[in-house]
Amino acid sequence: MLDQRLTRLFNTDARALLQGRQLGLEKEALRVAPDGYISQVPHPVALGSALTHPWITTDYSEALLEFVTPPLSGAEQVLQFLDDVHRFVYPRIGDELLWTASMPCVLAGEGSVPIAEYGHSNLGRMKHVYRRGLAWRYGRIMQVIAGIHFNFSLSDDFWAAYQALEGDRRTAQDFRSESYFGLIRNLQRFGWLVLYLFGASPAVCKSFLDGKSTMLPEFDPHTCYGPYATSLRMSNVGYTNRTEKKSGVNVCYNSLPEYISSLTRAIATPWPPYQQIGVKVDGEYRQLNANVLQIENEYYTSIRPKQPPRGNEKPVLALQRRGVQYVELRSVDINPLEPLGVTGSQLRFLEAFLLFCLLCDSPLLDVEERNLIDANQLAVALNGRDPALILPRRHGPALPLRRWAEQLLDDVRAVCQLLDIGESEQPYTAAWAEQRETLADPERTPSARMLAEMHASGENFFRCARRLSEQHRHYFETPPLAEERVHFFAAAAERSLQEQAAIEAADTLSFDDFLTAYFTED
Repeated sequence: MLDQRLTRLFNTDARALLQGRQLGLEKEALRVAPDGYISQVPHPVALGSALTHPWITTDYSEALLEFVTPPLSGAEQVLQFLDDVHRFVYPRIGDELLWTASMPCVLAGEGSVPIAEYGHSNLGRMKHVYRRGLAWRYGRIMQVIAGIHFNFSLSDDFWAAYQALEGDRRTAQDFRSESYFGLIRNLQRFGWLVLYLFGASPAVCKSFLDGKSTMLPEFDPHTCYGPYATSLRMSNVGYTNRTEKKSGVNVCYNSLPEYISSLTRAIATPWPPYQQIGVKVDGEYRQLNANVLQIENEYYTSIRPKQPPRGNEKPVLALQRRGVQYVELRSVDINPLEPLGVTGSQLRFLEAFLLFCLLCDSPLLDVEERNLIDANQLAVALNGRDPALILPRRHGPALPLRRWAEQLLDDVRAVCQLLDIGESEQPYTAAWAEQRETLADPERTPSARMLAEMHASGENFFRCARRLSEQHRHYFETPPLAEERVHFFAAAAERSLQEQAAIEAADTLSFDDFLTAYFTED
């Protein structure tokens, strides 16, 4: 199927069709005090409103910044925008550092993680209460793991031509949505390759474990690590929530209607352990509800179908009404060795990989394969660089990781050649070649390089990551951001503060009534 689709695309004006694709990044960055502990300072007013700023906001914690690029046409533009954001932010956070790793800095227990604040509007209170619920359900420490989300979409022109090549007679919206779901299923099948090639969290500060037992060996008295680990962030050491499986409410990716139905059911199904927490206790909300999921975003997965909501529209309703607009790949670690945490070559490979997942045949997922997907992700996250690692497959015999990865990379190469049409320097094939070399030599992976950096410097994870964070701060301070761009971001910050004030002034409902209206909208 992949060969047939590639042949059809090569025989069309593929370059014109693919030029309209768009990329975007969402990068989380923990603000850290000079002593290495998570910042207790509120979100700086000079950065604008975390509720309404389009590019500078916060994730779970008041100290966990999130930088969002707009959808742009290529890796260079995306990285330049992200670079500009860093250069704008650093002069406005005093002597703090932006932590350069996915796994957090030194933490002093659950109480040391401040929950993000978004003002006193109903919308701002809802975002804060949702995070309170996460604290009650999973703990605060787990929520300050940081990552990079890679957003990817193809143009309307591509979808029209691709649908014609496929001879598909569904509506354009249905064809696009179900094609994206095929991509999502394949990314889940093959997504362990992303952890192997780009995982960059093989070690963790013991303060993150907060006294919990672990099977990970000690690097030193303050650090635990996996000798063959690629991404502890994406393992059972990192952020996971499997309540939906325990409850029997499993989110389904076999079609958009099934996805919406299963996710909606999870948001509406009470869960006794969360009922014991309580929702509104002594007049204060502990969580938005006592169901398996409070809202859609609580469901943690490696990739999500996305359609930007309008106003206070629920994400599932946005998907139901307008279909899938883009996909959000969430399994990318921050590379501590890179100032931006990600490289242009990496982004180009991810573009090609997601397009490969789209063009491949994508059978529906059954329970057995879903379990294999979870097992493979965990195995690669914890032991991906182990040369003896064997991965089971639903459709075919189990294979050594390297052999399966070689097969996948051989197929991705043809997609890179498609993307390189009209490009004199063949940047996608060059990105592919770089990853082919990484597969051949596991010591080239970011996870192995991070451990090598720690060994060479004689530093544990915390000291190594803090040194790299300091180096990256210097990188972003010299040279400073151009004055024109400073004005651009400063104006956006001021507008966001005005927008937050307008939202707060426009509220007419009580918070109780606001939540009722939100959850009963259909």
